[in-house]
Amino acid sequence: MKRIVLCLICLFFIAGCQKTQNPIVTMDIKDYGKIKIELYPKIAPNTVANFVNLVEDKFYDGNSFHRLMPGFVLQGGDPEGTGLGGPGYTIKGEFSENGYNNNLAHVTGVISMARAESYDSAGSQFFIVLSNNYGSSLDKKYASFGKVIKGMDVIKDIEKNAEIEDETSGKLKENIEITKATVNTFGKKYSVKKITN
Repeated sequence: MKRIVLCLICLFFIAGCQKTQNPIVTMDIKDYGKIKIELYPKIAPNTVANFVNLVEDKFYDGNSFHRLMPGFVLQGGDPEGTGLGGPGYTIKGEFSENGYNNNLAHVTGVISMARAESYDSAGSQFFIVLSNNYGSSLDKKYASFGKVIKGMDVIKDIEKNAEIEDETSGKLKENIEITKATVNTFGKKYSVKKITN
């Protein structure tokens, strides 16, 4: 009887110590290297589900970064490479000004969804924050949903060396290719709610 009780206690202890692992996205960036991004489904569940689904569908393979504002953001995820494209649908913006509580501040390394003027216009384009200086201008207005946990030196290398064609828009002279993106969901399935037009 003591042995059964002890076994049950051990099982409860192990179960209690198990932690749900956040998805990890790995991106290979041509001529620069590899980055790893941890996604936070507890902060922005549908935004994370959307990003995971796009990676699983190989949407970002051969995609690119097309915009760079040094000290501010590096933007990519547009299949057209111009800043005007997307996946053919949009998602609801998970940020405070759109009635959703998102407390992930836009600090260096945070990844967030780019969008048009409409709050619910994000699709596949995302940006990585390059400094802490202008995060307050993005907080509450954009859906932050993860952070670069490895390879921020790669992002800084891009920031330092990529040539910008238009200083006002941040358009690059040559887009920087995302050769491959993969995700480890640790066995969890993610389902996205889309807005289709």
